[in-house]
Amino acid sequence: MLTKRIIPCLDIKAGRVVKGVNFVGLKDAGSPLEVSRRYNDMGADELVFLDINASSENRSATLSTIQEVASSVFIPLTIGGGISSVKDISVLLNNGCDKISLNSKALENPRLIEESAKAFGSSCVVVAVDVRWEGSYFEVFSHGGRTNTKRKMKEWLKEVQDLGAGEILLTSMDKDGTKSGFDLKALDLASSVLDVPLIASGGAGKKEHFLEVFKNCDVDAALAASVFHYHEIDITELKSYLKSNGIEVRL
Repeated sequence: MLTKRIIPCLDIKAGRVVKGVNFVGLKDAGSPLEVSRRYNDMGADELVFLDINASSENRSATLSTIQEVASSVFIPLTIGGGISSVKDISVLLNNGCDKISLNSKALENPRLIEESAKAFGSSCVVVAVDVRWEGSYFEVFSHGGRTNTKRKMKEWLKEVQDLGAGEILLTSMDKDGTKSGFDLKALDLASSVLDVPLIASGGAGKKEHFLEVFKNCDVDAALAASVFHYHEIDITELKSYLKSNGIEVRL
């Protein structure tokens, strides 16, 4: 049985880790290097770095921060933010990251997913999908949640999987930062059309929420930010809790 993964997410703005609620009201959460080292020591399975302003500012993720972190931690590192070409991906992979995450640029140019998968393998390509319930279905948002693309979630997920995405990072904007639990409805709908691994994101507030999502949804990993950043949940303790409740994790 494959182990479930626990993944801290570091949203980066102006060289600092930040976190908000429903994608707004950002607060400082520390230095990327210090936060990453802490998670490495606590037993996180992977780290996800998202340069949240890179796409809206039409630039790539900050390379110096990535190099510094990659040389200091020993767990897989996924980088997202402003990646617009295969060349951008090559630079990131050659500077210490293990996977890249596409979001806004993939929505603008879906063929970037296919080109990336062919150049580097699907296992390197994560597609991040930010969704919000709009009354009848989940719609996909881009540019850090600022732009409604009017795309339906299930249709976009099918498309990115067919184009070669190796993994999906699904974030519920309705749940983001609320600490009220993962969006089980969105995750169930997503898993119904996916064959590739699915990462749950948005809403974690306590250990029980991680157990709930692993027990009730077909997800391979759970990602969180503020509860880890502000020491509300200890990753080591979380993994022991999950293990004691029948969830296979790496201790």
